[in-house]
Amino acid sequence: MLNKPGLLLATLIVAGPLFAGTPGLDGREHHQAQRIRQGVHSGELTRSETRRLVRSEARLHRNEARAKSDGVVTSRERARLQHEANVESRRIYRQKHDAQARP
Repeated sequence: MLNKPGLLLATLIVAGPLFAGTPGLDGREHHQAQRIRQGVHSGELTRSETRRLVRSEARLHRNEARAKSDGVVTSRERARLQHEANVESRRIYRQKHDAQARP
């Protein structure tokens, strides 16, 4: 039978990646995906623009998964992910508000 410190350590090892959450970034990714979908439905985004934006969102998601993989998201990793999300948000805005429209 495990003593209390051993049980705590075993719990942290198993549940470590669960505690490495980025709830702010997760919500932001969801909101940005909604913005892309809305741009597709309204015709503000062309097919190629949509493809590029979706690929970029997937890259952000992969980078987030990589940061979470060791169970801890450091402040440096969090800042880098936020910067990537900021860049992606600007891309979405610029693509939705340019002169191009889906035919």
